[in-house]
Amino acid sequence: MANLPAPPITRQISPRDRARPSGREPGELRDAARRLVVDGDGQRIPFGALFREHRAIVVFVRHFLCYTCKEYVEDLAKIPKNLLQDAKVRLIVIGQSSHHHIKPFCSLTGYPHEIYVDPEREIYKILGMKRGEAATSVQSPHVKSNLLSGSIRSMWRAMTGPAFDFQGDPAQQGGTLILGPGSKVHFVHLDKNRLDHAPISTVLQLVGVKTVNFTNKHQIIDI
Repeated sequence: MANLPAPPITRQISPRDRARPSGREPGELRDAARRLVVDGDGQRIPFGALFREHRAIVVFVRHFLCYTCKEYVEDLAKIPKNLLQDAKVRLIVIGQSSHHHIKPFCSLTGYPHEIYVDPEREIYKILGMKRGEAATSVQSPHVKSNLLSGSIRSMWRAMTGPAFDFQGDPAQQGGTLILGPGSKVHFVHLDKNRLDHAPISTVLQLVGVKTVNFTNKHQIIDI
């Protein structure tokens, strides 16, 4: 008999409020909702506007040169827009670079959904996103490259880009939240390290979106 998948990992935004039930507005979210994010054209909007009217899957990535983030977002790109629209769910990626890196990153990954940046990492900090790597045995099902090949590709992209930068703080970790409408919080996963992603299929199930089979679309890359 096949092993059943592990239940999703849900973490509260703050350890001070670990008893708070899902669906209630934490103080951190009120603060974060007032902060501004920036789109690919440099337009600034309040973070809270992204989930004011509908539920939203909000994925914070480490930085745009991170190979694990690139491969995770490549799998997010495979989610058909019509499935999200039918479920009235928005899919949003947030990075921490300058907004000038958004359009090249979307071109690289084929990501067609919403994407913004939090250049000063204000929202990352308010929501308790971790810095540094914590050792775990977790292996993201969405990462195909090994550490060596992925790191080489990331460094090459940094060196051949228009400006040599890491497009964000390399020590910053990300996370995945399901928010809205309004102040509701349904799910929070704070990544412990670069491979500790919330499985996309689990997140889609939680919002009632038909899951996508990612496992048969790539081969393991190992050099």
